[in-house]
Amino acid sequence: MASAEKPSDIVQKARGKLTEALLQIETDLILDVVDSHLLLTQGEYFSLSCTKDPQELLQNLFDTVLKKRESAQEQFLDCLENLRHAFPSLLPVSEYLENGPVNPTNKLQITSNTMFSEKGSSTENKAQNLNSGTSFMVPKTENTDKNPDASASSEAGRDIEKPDAALLSGDMCGVRNPDAMDNGNRVENVDEAASCPEKEDRDENVEVSVSLEAGSEVESPNVSPSSRTGSGIEMLGASASKEKESEAKGLDASGGQSGTPFPVRMETAESPDHEAGRDAEGPDAGMVPSGTGNKDEDRNVALSSSQGSGVKNRDAAEDGTGVEDPGVAAACPERGYSLEQSLEQKAEVQQELEQEEKHPAKEREKAIKDVFRKLKLQKKKSKFSLQEVLEISSGSLKESIPCAVGDLPWHFLRKVLALNVTARSTSLEKEASDDQKTREEEEENMIDDSIFCTVRTDESISVNPLDVLCAVLLYSESFLQREILFKMSMCQFALPLLLPPLETSQCTLMLWAMRDVVKKWRPHSLADSRGFREESLVLTSMPTISFVRMGSLSFSKSKFLNEFLSPSQQHHDFFVHRDIEGGNIPRRIADGFVEITWYFPGGQKSLDLFPEPLAVANLHGDAEAHWVQFSFLSEISSAIFIFAEHIGIREYALLSSLKESSTKYYFILENRGGKVNETLNFLKKLVPVLHLSKSHILVKNSMTNTAEFVEQLRSTIGRIINCPLKCVSIQEMATVAHELTIQVDEDFKECQDARNCALEITRDVRDVADYKKDMLKLQGDLWKNLAKVEKELCRMDRQGDMPSEKYRSELTGKLMVLRQQQNECDLTIGLINFIHGIKDSQSAKKHYFLKWMKFNLDCIARANLSKLRAEYKEKCKHLGGEVRKIAEVDQLISSSSLGVEHFMRELGQFYEAEYLMVKEGKLNKNKRQFAHFPSIAADLLLEGFPLELIDGDASNIPLQWITDVLTVLNSKLRSRSRMFVITVLGVQSTGKSTLLNTMFGLQFAVSSGRCTRGAFMTLLKVRENLIHELGCDFILVIDTEGLKAPELAKLEDSYQHDNELATLVIGLSDITIVNMAMENATEMKDILQIVTHAFLRMERIGQKPNCQFVHQNISDVSAHDQNMRDRKHLLEQLNNMTQAAAKMEKLDKDIKFSDIMDYDPEIHNWYIPGLWHGVPPMASVNRGYSEKVFELKKYLFEFLRERSEKRSPKDIPQFIEWIKSLWNAVKHENFIFSFRNSLIAEAYNQLSAKYSEWDWGFRREMHLWVSEQETFIQNASPDELDCWNWQLELQEKLLPGEQQILENLNKYFENGASNLHLVERYREDFVRSTKSLKSELESYSYNKCKDSIHIKKGCQRIDTLQTEYLKVIEGKVDRLLEECRKEERRLDNEELRREFERMWTETLSEISPIRLEKRQICVDVERCLRKDLSHRGSSVNLKVQGAKSLLNYRMITFQMKPEYIKSSLWNKMKCMFSKKEHSNKAEEVANSLMSKCMVYIDEKASCRGDYDETYCGELLHMINQKLQQDEVQKLHTTSCFEVDLKLHILGEAAHVFQNKHEDFIKENDPQIRLEKLKPQYFSIFRNHYLERDAQQNRAKDFCDQCLHPALVDYVNKKLGIEIVDDILSGTQSIGYTSRSFFQFTVLKELLEERNVNNYVKYIGSYEEFVKSWIMREILGHYADKQHLLNLEKDILSAIIKKTVEMLKYPQHEGCNTISEFLAIFCKAMQKDLVISKDSLVGIQFKNITDPGQFSVCVASFLPDLEKQILSEFDDLDIELKLSKLPVKPQDEFFKRVFGCRKQCPFCKVPCEAGGSAHKAHFASVHRPQGLGRCREKDSQKLVYSLCSTDVASQCRFKNLETGWEWHPYKDYRVYYPDWCIQPDPSINASDYWKFVFKEFNHDFAYYYKAKPADLPEDWKSITEEQALEALMETYNMQ
Repeated sequence: MASAEKPSDIVQKARGKLTEALLQIETDLILDVVDSHLLLTQGEYFSLSCTKDPQELLQNLFDTVLKKRESAQEQFLDCLENLRHAFPSLLPVSEYLENGPVNPTNKLQITSNTMFSEKGSSTENKAQNLNSGTSFMVPKTENTDKNPDASASSEAGRDIEKPDAALLSGDMCGVRNPDAMDNGNRVENVDEAASCPEKEDRDENVEVSVSLEAGSEVESPNVSPSSRTGSGIEMLGASASKEKESEAKGLDASGGQSGTPFPVRMETAESPDHEAGRDAEGPDAGMVPSGTGNKDEDRNVALSSSQGSGVKNRDAAEDGTGVEDPGVAAACPERGYSLEQSLEQKAEVQQELEQEEKHPAKEREKAIKDVFRKLKLQKKKSKFSLQEVLEISSGSLKESIPCAVGDLPWHFLRKVLALNVTARSTSLEKEASDDQKTREEEEENMIDDSIFCTVRTDESISVNPLDVLCAVLLYSESFLQREILFKMSMCQFALPLLLPPLETSQCTLMLWAMRDVVKKWRPHSLADSRGFREESLVLTSMPTISFVRMGSLSFSKSKFLNEFLSPSQQHHDFFVHRDIEGGNIPRRIADGFVEITWYFPGGQKSLDLFPEPLAVANLHGDAEAHWVQFSFLSEISSAIFIFAEHIGIREYALLSSLKESSTKYYFILENRGGKVNETLNFLKKLVPVLHLSKSHILVKNSMTNTAEFVEQLRSTIGRIINCPLKCVSIQEMATVAHELTIQVDEDFKECQDARNCALEITRDVRDVADYKKDMLKLQGDLWKNLAKVEKELCRMDRQGDMPSEKYRSELTGKLMVLRQQQNECDLTIGLINFIHGIKDSQSAKKHYFLKWMKFNLDCIARANLSKLRAEYKEKCKHLGGEVRKIAEVDQLISSSSLGVEHFMRELGQFYEAEYLMVKEGKLNKNKRQFAHFPSIAADLLLEGFPLELIDGDASNIPLQWITDVLTVLNSKLRSRSRMFVITVLGVQSTGKSTLLNTMFGLQFAVSSGRCTRGAFMTLLKVRENLIHELGCDFILVIDTEGLKAPELAKLEDSYQHDNELATLVIGLSDITIVNMAMENATEMKDILQIVTHAFLRMERIGQKPNCQFVHQNISDVSAHDQNMRDRKHLLEQLNNMTQAAAKMEKLDKDIKFSDIMDYDPEIHNWYIPGLWHGVPPMASVNRGYSEKVFELKKYLFEFLRERSEKRSPKDIPQFIEWIKSLWNAVKHENFIFSFRNSLIAEAYNQLSAKYSEWDWGFRREMHLWVSEQETFIQNASPDELDCWNWQLELQEKLLPGEQQILENLNKYFENGASNLHLVERYREDFVRSTKSLKSELESYSYNKCKDSIHIKKGCQRIDTLQTEYLKVIEGKVDRLLEECRKEERRLDNEELRREFERMWTETLSEISPIRLEKRQICVDVERCLRKDLSHRGSSVNLKVQGAKSLLNYRMITFQMKPEYIKSSLWNKMKCMFSKKEHSNKAEEVANSLMSKCMVYIDEKASCRGDYDETYCGELLHMINQKLQQDEVQKLHTTSCFEVDLKLHILGEAAHVFQNKHEDFIKENDPQIRLEKLKPQYFSIFRNHYLERDAQQNRAKDFCDQCLHPALVDYVNKKLGIEIVDDILSGTQSIGYTSRSFFQFTVLKELLEERNVNNYVKYIGSYEEFVKSWIMREILGHYADKQHLLNLEKDILSAIIKKTVEMLKYPQHEGCNTISEFLAIFCKAMQKDLVISKDSLVGIQFKNITDPGQFSVCVASFLPDLEKQILSEFDDLDIELKLSKLPVKPQDEFFKRVFGCRKQCPFCKVPCEAGGSAHKAHFASVHRPQGLGRCREKDSQKLVYSLCSTDVASQCRFKNLETGWEWHPYKDYRVYYPDWCIQPDPSINASDYWKFVFKEFNHDFAYYYKAKPADLPEDWKSITEEQALEALMETYNMQ
């Protein structure tokens, strides 16, 4: 290079300013760009990358570069220029020079050698030139970096000597390159020239000559990847002058040496299809965009190394665009280079060339590293694994064209696993900057010589597809390789047969990777019988036809083969060729790559190309350079077709070595170049060697019609395969591979050990059915019988007349026997080996074992199936009507499937049998053998293997096995197991499994004979970057068996089977894909009905999975619009079917499909083209199919994103619970009204607990409000009461309380808490309960205030009289005081008392206080009763008149009499049992009513006021309301019953109300009240007479007489509320949080006490028991009196504190008198303290004390008063104290836990539903009906059946409600529509009550006056521990 300044000077001068500019760019990027030019060693790169400071890093970089040779410094400057185009802000390097810019024309523009040939010279001249060994070249400036593209002359078999090497040495020096073109526009290139005599130390001499004629390409190494925004340039019409050619001749003739600075490849790159050209550029070659700088410079750049255009080798010349060689670039004369300049480097360059030729493997290694660096694989720490690729990540959900070369591996993997036929494309998305766009727009308007530059982008910025494939396979684990090849085979891509030597020096046979590929075809021999063959590809022997190339061609061999294999009108690119996307990019590492594809006939002779299957192998690259691969093909092929331009001495020498080969050889010659004679001569010589004939030679020239030539080739091959020839399977090819030192991908210890282990098992499998019967015993009849027994336990279909529990017990015994039989079975040798294989701690070995098992078993199953199908056809043909024999074969076909899942199923059965034995105490825990099985299965599930959820053969779920496997899995995941579930449903063989496999890259079985049975689940991990976004850790995919399966259609319950399956999987799913493989929805009626039925069930239980309808096989672009009417029709059908399903579920509600799920016909319907493009078996996957499936996938995950914000995904424990409960419900058939699982129960209990909190909060506020109002009313004057609108205040208090609860309810459902959607259907119950609560509190508050006002007004007359009396008395006291003061002597105390007594007596005599009249309450009550019954007729009136006085009737004396029931009904009841039961019902009604009335009576008795006549009216209203209820009317009671009941209730009331009235008179009689004030007046009189300071006494009296009772009253009002708060905030609160918790607490305590009396009370008098239990709990809570005393102290301290503050307040108000002071004080405290007016009168009388001083005195007495009151509280009995509280805590707790008072109509268990206005009643567990006094009518033995069992059985009942007619238990809701009686969720669910009945059977019989029940035997073995465990499980307390 002629330059004014050295590169080192330029770098040195520019480093200062350049450093500042480069600091604006990321240093990592700069390092990568520099490294891509191979300017840094590995150590230098590492050292620089560890430097943290950017400025320091750049300085170190400059220092490093300056230490290198000049050529490296030049490349560094080029690198900086390249950076400019990526970062426009950078200026040319010349602008950063400290001493001015460098002349740009002196910069190096051409960095590679250029060689010229004489344009237009004749073929003969060129031949002479070549034969003389001359070549013409211009060397360039020294470049010490070796060309990384150079490769070995032989890759895998260097130790295999090439044939007839002697022909290529010595006297053959200068042999003409057989690949060179004779066209004058081409220069011949010799890949391996003969050695020259003068260079005896060289084995070979490489001569390279390149023409710059039309079509030559320029390529330069060492160009930065960061500059890949430009394009490769192909220069047309550039040529060297003859003068320079002459100089070049002279140089070469004199020296005889090649002067290329970059080593020439010993092996040419590729064929022209790219297949063809290997990229000759250096690693990471990039390019600089054109259009920058001045025009000349741009032109120079176009040809410089910065452009990176690929220079083709001789093999790349087949397309006629020129012969090019790596490392050689074309130069234009205008460059200014002279030959003299290149001579300076000649010697050194030649030396480098020699060194490179000696180390070809090293150069290949560099090429590999280069490709891996481009693909960003060099930094990957581990190989791609299948699990890694299948992970759900943000990248896997984006459809995007790769933007960078580094994206290509992942792009290929994702596309190929998604069956997208564009997977091999390596085109990159181009993103042009604004500046670049502007430049392009400007250049668009210019016409210059650049129009002759053809832009070829891909060559410099992307990678050949075959290189990508090789790299991906090399960086993939063997299991992923297997999956890749399986998917490639579906896409009809040619598969890798031999991988070139990449990791090692040997090729690799891809046998293991192809073992999953299975093909189906119909040979013409089976066409008439319509049979077919289905076999594993690696085991199928067939003829193999191989195609290889020798030398160069003008056409693409691979493209030609695609034409050859593609049927008419169905072209497909089996092989990669130059015209596919990325195919024109030179290959770097894929030379020597052998691909193989197959042709399979479809049985249609007119369409099939060949009658039998045929394998076609294709060697990429020149066969001469890949002799090992060629040798391999020679051994395994039936025939080899050799493509060649001509046959010369070199080709002859190679082919002569094949004389011993049995393979037929054919030649496809390209008749070009005038070498016909030479070719003919050598062919003649090869005739005896290769046994050639004229038919073995095919000639294709430029005039040949391709289609005709393809047909000619097909005919030739057709003749070949019609003759006897060798057929080899791929598995058999491994033997050949071993002989040729080719490694086989499965030849390593782990794989072979696993294979041997699998063979130990599968070699014993001959007949699948027999093997399963002998070796997999547990899942045969035993398991199927177990499944039947389990379902029968739930459905009780065959019960007959046997009692339910006895039948159930019998079935449980059968279950135990079957499990015992299973447990007695020993592990077979096959199963032992299987366990050994899967429990291996090495994951890889375990996976190999399972793969081998699957491969072997599938092969065996296919072979069996093929025989059975043939036998079935034969029997159908000959036997005709012999249905039984045909059915036997049919059954064998159904059971011929054998896979890994059967072995796993067997393990599950061993585990379940052993588990039950341990649970039942029949096996010691320490002797368990199979406890580790769930851990093994969990590992497999975690590693991506499917786990069988539903056994399709037995239609059952091994529940314990699944539960424990998932539990272990959750433990292994450390409870990070949130997951969304996606399920597919559809008709059999409609592509459900394929849909999931395509969507997620899975491996669900899809081959013939392996249709999915049951359901399988696969776990997909969500990558970290998506976990937060999706809100889950995994996606669980469930694949199901097809609905409407033909083999099940003949069964009566096939619809039920499908319904169960759909219900289960839809219930487990978040998204359900309904797959419909037909366009017309009317043909899907059955499946739609099944699906809508399942969705209806899910909606009723709060599960609303999303549903997507997928219509397959619809490819029309207008399908969506065209099918609008169909979608509308589909919606109509869905609505109709939903209504039909609702009727089947006994729902009368008019319901539509849109009511049960959010369904939008426009969004939730997907039209997907058919899977195949073309006619199978040669059809490829339809691109539209995979892309539409990907669209669906993206939508599903977008939906999951939105769903996660509203609803938390399930975790594994929740999923387990759903499996249990759904399966249990499905087994019980009656789904909607029997479904409830622990998740729903827990969510419901939490909601109930929350509602209880809100309920108590509302009640508490209203209790406080009522207390304040009552206090105010008692303190208020009549005038204040008249003007007080208390009802408005009540409403203002109630409405916010109601709204607050409703708001809390809405917030609770919106807060995203777990499983809230499951109880959404109960929300309305709680809304109604809130409104009911408001009404209840409104009534309570209204009545309280009304009663207080009534009492206040009732006492008003008495208070007025009292005031008048007190005025008279005070006057008398005044006069007496004056009289006594006038006495001369002082009277002593005794005299004062006598005088006061006299005055008091006289005064009372004068005023004569009115006495309150005592009334006879019973008379009033009797009058009310007569009035109530007056309209009931004469008989009733006579009964009333004949009755005794009401005082003779009490509730306790009421007894049932026969005359209480109408005689007409007695006549209908023929048995005494019915009569007695009927009488008991009426008695229950009477007792219930009397209890309710007693509560009302006690409540009124506790009021302060007098008896009111309305009390009696209220009682009669309550009685009448009850007696008019339907359930009471059905009892047909007589009027005598009503009269007697009212007499007893009102008689009780008369007693109580009489006492209340008398107590009121005693309390409020005026004279008695005056007498109470007498001591106070005497004290005042005496103090005034003695002129004592009465201030202290008055204050003391105020405290004792006014504050003391007021404070005690205040504490009592508050204490009940505080007790409730205290208990609810303590440890006992759990028992009161909800009714279910309360039931659990009570039942657990009863079990611990083991007291039958308590059980009898609990069952028979539940309400009374609950009240007494609550009271006992409260008393126990406050057993330590100090606890309650602390509460009282807190309340008292708070009010005393407020009192003190109020006492201080009047001091600032200017009060002058005590009256004013007390008036202000009472006003301030009127809502807190009730201060007696009577007491105040005494305090105010003649009180002239200073108010301020008085208040101080009062305050001083308060501490003592507090102590006194607390002392009084302490002395009180707690129970007595509680009974006197206005708000009784026991009543409040009773309201919380007692509920709606409804009891089960059969067993009398109380309802546990939350709220007070729920629609349905339910209980968690029911009990034997005998515990509710039910007995057998004849034997009088207690009945032991459970209603929760009976409702699932065939039993019937009759009672009052049924009119004593028999009615099925299953239809109990006909009579009890408000009750939901759930079947027991498990066999042991009712063990608690079974144990209680068993323990106290005789005791209950004694109490109930019946005989003990004959309990089933298995009840007797239930222990207390089992009872407690069942209780805890039932109430979800574990």
